[in-house]
Amino acid sequence: MSTVPELRVRTVNDRPVNGGGRWVLYWMIAARRTSFSFALQHAAERACELGMPLVILEALRSGYPWASDRLHRFVLDGMTDTRRQLAGRPVTYHAYAEPEHGAGRGLLAALSADAALVVTDEFPTFFLPRMVAAAAARLPVRLEVVDGNGLLPMAAADRAFPTAYAFRRFLHRELPRHLVEMPLEDPLAAPLPAPVELPREVCERWPEVDNDLLGGDPAALAALPIDHSVRPAPVEGGAGAGERVLARFLEERLPRYADDRNRPDDDAASGLSPYLHFGHVAPHRVFLEVATRQRWTPDDLSARADGRRAGWWGMAPSAEAFLDQLVTWRELGFNGCYHDPDHERYESLPQWAQRTLAAHAGDRREHRYSLDQFAAARTHDPLWNAAQRQLLRDGTIQNYLRMLWGKKILEWTSEPREALDVMTELNNRWALDGRDPNSSSGIFWCLGRYDRAWGPEREIFGTVRFMSSANTARKMSVAGYLERYGEDSS
Repeated sequence: MSTVPELRVRTVNDRPVNGGGRWVLYWMIAARRTSFSFALQHAAERACELGMPLVILEALRSGYPWASDRLHRFVLDGMTDTRRQLAGRPVTYHAYAEPEHGAGRGLLAALSADAALVVTDEFPTFFLPRMVAAAAARLPVRLEVVDGNGLLPMAAADRAFPTAYAFRRFLHRELPRHLVEMPLEDPLAAPLPAPVELPREVCERWPEVDNDLLGGDPAALAALPIDHSVRPAPVEGGAGAGERVLARFLEERLPRYADDRNRPDDDAASGLSPYLHFGHVAPHRVFLEVATRQRWTPDDLSARADGRRAGWWGMAPSAEAFLDQLVTWRELGFNGCYHDPDHERYESLPQWAQRTLAAHAGDRREHRYSLDQFAAARTHDPLWNAAQRQLLRDGTIQNYLRMLWGKKILEWTSEPREALDVMTELNNRWALDGRDPNSSSGIFWCLGRYDRAWGPEREIFGTVRFMSSANTARKMSVAGYLERYGEDSS
């Protein structure tokens, strides 16, 4: 019987388990890692329960929205890590990268034909929910999805929360019992049956990803039918790189996180968001590392469940500030996407925000830019341009400036729906951590989601929170940031 909490496992079709199958198939689509993975743990335990080998399929399509050298390279780095980590383990790992649009069609069905059941990852946004639903309708065997997205199972809440405060109050009441339900560091510790060889016809039609492509050969990447104008970011993907980023953050940045995370010149952010997005690092792993550093136990939790931002964990201020981002804000985004299938539509904004933005949609805009001008960082504002250049070069934007970046797009487009389209396109095309519940909630926050009405009422914004580059530069040092990402820094 699986030790994964029942609340994290969901059966998405009415097909039976095939007792005559040859293996259990784990379809790795979001939690692209081999440690601290509830989905891999569940698949391994189901394989042991049925006495069947475990087959792991990690596939990379070429036709997903915004597919590019940048996103592909990051995922391929992860595949390289996964192959290395699974070498010699009692599993069959098949990594596949589609060489042309549609070439991978039929691979999942072919492996499922001989499977007892299929296990995959729960992920509540982008094209993944539709892909999983379509697979569930076609597969001849049971499909089980497993939620390993956060410390709180998404199904633990019965609704989407309107604010971080409301969600935090719920976390304070509900989360403690889930903190004792951590995924195994080694999900493959169970005594699995000997691995199996895949059918020759499967391997010939859908061969394993080429070593040149995995190894970073630019020519191999250039041969794929993806967007080559979005070049790889200067950061390495994969679990190994993610663990190094985590170690550096814990050692060098966490102690000053509370004071410096919003300051562009101080570079105190964790840098973990791409690794969390692609599933290369587990949020549970990050939490456990912080808790260990703090010598924390669940007994340190405050008995007060009042939604306050600081003091509930019983940790140092910087650790609490970081966990508010990792747990409250990150998982609030997952909560919203999971419970609202329309979370990417403009109409999902709070009614007060829609009303005030509509009332000011016709206000005069002193500056207005096209999508191409935004993308090329060609506005009148040096700080905004620097933030966009960071996105273009590094695949991310400094935490505080990402909010300013979105607010200015609202101010410099013809109306709020266009602003949403521009933010979505720029973020999802260039950000390593885009196409994610957390980036979706950040974009919609710029338009009023998870916020409240603010006074005084302003042109264009109405009562949606206003931000300005001038105020940002007055409140915090940006000279170093402008030097790093200014027009002459390329």
